[in-house]
Amino acid sequence: MYPRTFHGFNAKVILHGDRVEIRRQLLAKVGGAKDVSLALSDIVKPLSKAPTLMVNGYVYLATDPDPARLSYWADAPRTQIGGARNAILFTWWQRHVQQDFVSAVEEALRSTRPRSL
Repeated sequence: MYPRTFHGFNAKVILHGDRVEIRRQLLAKVGGAKDVSLALSDIVKPLSKAPTLMVNGYVYLATDPDPARLSYWADAPRTQIGGARNAILFTWWQRHVQQDFVSAVEEALRSTRPRSL
């Protein structure tokens, strides 16, 4: 089952049993984005917005120290989607990949977290 690979607009994401690796494409690296490895235990939940024909969608892997919300261009770079280190963009044609990725991350989170009584 693991590792599973998903290709987004700005990155390739590899889901392992214990972590998520985000490997940025060259153009994203030129723009300042870096590769990231996140432990599943650090991820609070995946936040996503579906793409439209006009605007890319995203999946943001929220962690405790990260900002609670994301915006497009009007806010500080720390909260912008394009500048967020835990965000992966998806085009309209990649919307099924985005849905599969969100489902896979949610399933991995459920399987790694102990059930509360």
